[in-house]
Amino acid sequence: MDLLHIAFLLFAGIIGGAISTLAGGAAIITFPALLATGISPVIASCSNLVALVPGNLLSGYYDRRQLPPLGRSFAGMVAASIAGALAGATLLMITPERVFAALIPLLLGFATVLFAYSGRISAWLRARGEARGEARGDGDHNWGTIIGWLMPVSVYGGYFGAGLGVLVLGILSVGTGGDYRSANVTKNVVVGINSGVVAIFFAVNGVVAWPQALVMMAGVPIGAILGSHIARVLPNEAARWLLVSIGALLTTAFAWRYWF
Repeated sequence: MDLLHIAFLLFAGIIGGAISTLAGGAAIITFPALLATGISPVIASCSNLVALVPGNLLSGYYDRRQLPPLGRSFAGMVAASIAGALAGATLLMITPERVFAALIPLLLGFATVLFAYSGRISAWLRARGEARGEARGDGDHNWGTIIGWLMPVSVYGGYFGAGLGVLVLGILSVGTGGDYRSANVTKNVVVGINSGVVAIFFAVNGVVAWPQALVMMAGVPIGAILGSHIARVLPNEAARWLLVSIGALLTTAFAWRYWF
């Protein structure tokens, strides 16, 4: 890895950290950046998850006062999320490189669609929870009944993860009675914990490009700080649609690269 790659990955980490703070979806930027350094798609996906772990944990810590009460049902939800993420990580490791490369445009396209319709997706999940009597209000939190929703989403998170926050936030809003800030900080904590466990799993199995991951990781907190300042003047909706536009372009580029 030369100085140009180091500067490129650091910059990508800063941009990814800023986007994560503004609208979520850092992986849409950081994963293609890792691919551009010449590492394999599977190694890039594993390294990307490792690089973004501190950002999720720092975001959760920063807004920790908004965390709901943490009891047995919360611990059970986190355990289910970890189990799902590890299943997805295992699936990634047994996926042949050629197959995963062919899936990249579909995965990026899926993540882009998630961000484009994030508001509607969250509202739909919330409405489904209310219709089934799963949502709670008045400060009460209902974690147990959303485990069945969270586990398959966590499998996707362990396998690829771009756009994961949209799905997790929508699901957790059911358990928090529609309290957005509580659901958002819980999302950061849950995703941070299961990503941390999966990062250890990847590290033990030797599928992390550590020089690339560590350089990008160094840029993520810088970007998060910048993003918090940018958020004061740039509406979240504008940031989200900028990310959707970038995601659409990258999806098209990777479809051309791997399918034609």
